[in-house]
Amino acid sequence: MLKPNMYYDQLKESYLFYNIAQKTKKYLELHPEQTLLRMGIGDVSLPLCDAVIRALHEAVNEQAEKESFHGYMPECGALFLREAITEYYKRNGIRLSADEVFVSSGASDELGDLLDLFDRKNSALVIEPAYPAYVDANTMAGREIIHLTSGKENGFLPDPGEDDKADILYICSPNNPTGAVFSYEQLQKWVDFANENGSVILFDAAYEAFIEEDLPHSIFELEGAKTCAIEICSLSKTAGFTGTRLGYTVIPKELQRNGMNLNEMWVRNRTTKTNGVSYIIQKGGAAVFTEEGQKQIHSNIRIYKKNAHVLMEVLDKLGIWYTGGKNAPYIWMKCPEGMGSWEFFDYLLNEIQVVGTPGAGFGECGEGYFRFSTFGSPEDTKEAAKRLLALFSR
Repeated sequence: MLKPNMYYDQLKESYLFYNIAQKTKKYLELHPEQTLLRMGIGDVSLPLCDAVIRALHEAVNEQAEKESFHGYMPECGALFLREAITEYYKRNGIRLSADEVFVSSGASDELGDLLDLFDRKNSALVIEPAYPAYVDANTMAGREIIHLTSGKENGFLPDPGEDDKADILYICSPNNPTGAVFSYEQLQKWVDFANENGSVILFDAAYEAFIEEDLPHSIFELEGAKTCAIEICSLSKTAGFTGTRLGYTVIPKELQRNGMNLNEMWVRNRTTKTNGVSYIIQKGGAAVFTEEGQKQIHSNIRIYKKNAHVLMEVLDKLGIWYTGGKNAPYIWMKCPEGMGSWEFFDYLLNEIQVVGTPGAGFGECGEGYFRFSTFGSPEDTKEAAKRLLALFSR
């Protein structure tokens, strides 16, 4: 008799966004005249930029002609896109070869698929609060998970300690949900820690384009990172590809463990398990890395950053502690007046019709905190900020 993967039975119920949806639905049923200001979801609200749209249209037209038609694409990514990405890294002083870049359908997919590279007996360390999929993907694989909690005392940016030794180390910077960003010095400690212990860092850099201060955009800016790290990137939030789906992963050729080369292993994995990303989408992705594309996506990012500034200004006036916002599209605030995460959610929903995300959904140490997304429209963000200020100025 077939035996299913019993580790699925160990997964906690994925209640966070379900509960949010149920609570908002019930509220609207009771108050149909109200309009909710949704500041919780991490989806973009601005459309794809003109450079990307033109490239997508051109690619569609090419698919209509026999001479320019493309069928199966290289499983690891089209050379034109891989080279465009290496040029992007070169501008930041990082030299990569095109065959160290792997095109994917997005960071979420890749973060789960990459676990194929590791033995199920390997342990995984997750710095919490964290993107819930880090924990769930390893639970599905039956892997031991070490939960490293962080808090206000370290700005949600902990250093590694002796008790934190694990085979796989998850680091997200800028962080989702906290918006906190590791400095060069802080991140170097993790790189050194990984090399000393033979660990591999899975570095989630999905929000690197939002960094405006002198902070690392890539882990490969740090000495020794190429022998201990894999970097996962996404065009979802940086270029509006949430509905189009495109990302990329960097696995240096220097990365080896137990005589196995992880770059070569990933080539074998991709050529076995995928047929690549569509030509049309990759052409759109390549346009992101052109001079015109970079100007246009950063124009959109500035709008999201202005949203963050609007919310941060209100929290500053109210004297409420927070992190994030300046270098990330998320603001992680301390719930005022000692409220719990869900208590604060209900309070905002009922009093001012603003919807955010309770911190408890990102791990136990997120209790008492709350996440605001800055991906909404400027109009909704200004109105939400106005209502917050009025509510806590009473």
